[in-house]
Amino acid sequence: MIIFEPITHKNRLIMYNWQHKNWPNFEFDYTSLEKELMLFMMKAGEINGMLSALPKHISTETIIQTIVSEAIKTSAIEGEIINRLDVMSSIKNNLGLHTDHKTKDKNAIGLSKMLIDIRNTFREELTEAKLLDWHQLLMNNNKKVKAGKWRTHKEPMRVISGSVANPKVHFEAPPSINIQKEIKQFVKWYNDCDISMPPVKAAIAHLYFESIHPFEDGNGRIGRAIAEKAFSQCLDMPVLFSISSAIEARRREYYDALQTAQRTMNISAWIKWFISITLEAQVHAEKMILFTIDKMKFFDQYENKLNERQKKVINKMMEEGPKEFIGGMNAKKYMSITGVSKATATRDLQELVQLNIFSGLGSARSTRYSLNIK
Repeated sequence: MIIFEPITHKNRLIMYNWQHKNWPNFEFDYTSLEKELMLFMMKAGEINGMLSALPKHISTETIIQTIVSEAIKTSAIEGEIINRLDVMSSIKNNLGLHTDHKTKDKNAIGLSKMLIDIRNTFREELTEAKLLDWHQLLMNNNKKVKAGKWRTHKEPMRVISGSVANPKVHFEAPPSINIQKEIKQFVKWYNDCDISMPPVKAAIAHLYFESIHPFEDGNGRIGRAIAEKAFSQCLDMPVLFSISSAIEARRREYYDALQTAQRTMNISAWIKWFISITLEAQVHAEKMILFTIDKMKFFDQYENKLNERQKKVINKMMEEGPKEFIGGMNAKKYMSITGVSKATATRDLQELVQLNIFSGLGSARSTRYSLNIK
């Protein structure tokens, strides 16, 4: 597992990007990216067209699901788990939508506020104050971290893995004494940058910020927030896909690609990898839109034919969007989700099969069920 912390372990001599004489003037080759960039812009137009053609309630639901996915996956990349229902409720509250659920997880509340703020303020220039505000929202519930403050410790800030006794150093960030200078330079670069291709600016902005690593914790989540802002600004609309969902699925590659990019000023390979992740995120977004349409049609058709237990189980199975519910549904899982007896669970499941909502596979105790959403 990769963790982010200051350590005093002596590192071998490696030149990182921020130590280079040309820092932060990154080099990359646009010509090798033309095909991927054209595909990105085409996909962006298709997704926007699909969403624009949807009824208001379906497009709103799709946007909510996108933000929920981003919240859950950007946390998962850092090895943190947040409650989906708490995130969903907090996002709806921030969007002014009604929800009966009372959010208990303060981390979910802060993260949701940050993600909504990114969408609401995407046209505004990036500022140091905004970065500190995001960090305050993200880390306000973490008593071990100075929320809304740049790091100030004298020890090197290093990305490490392995044991405390024998750590492997993947990257060392600039010393804390340089942070304010580096951040000021980063913010100026971001606002003055004339790169018009969304994934290129997002890729560079994310790498640049991660290389500075200005906070004690939360740098990855803030860095991906900056990438989302860059996408939205370049497209002149809030981003309609979750970049963190695609990154989380290839988490090890993500860290490896970052590590390689942080040791050179030529970042063509990093940008190419980042664009590939972006294209995967767009494909998932298209699937999510189609899934949301099918989900709405499903409940329009069956809303009055299902009891509250059945609705709860089906909603649980739909949480991951187009992905299949892991392992399918069975009586034991049904009992766990709803708190009912085995007899009631069995009866409810049989009713769902008779309605052609569930398809059963196997027999007796080993029977598991898949959802026929279409």
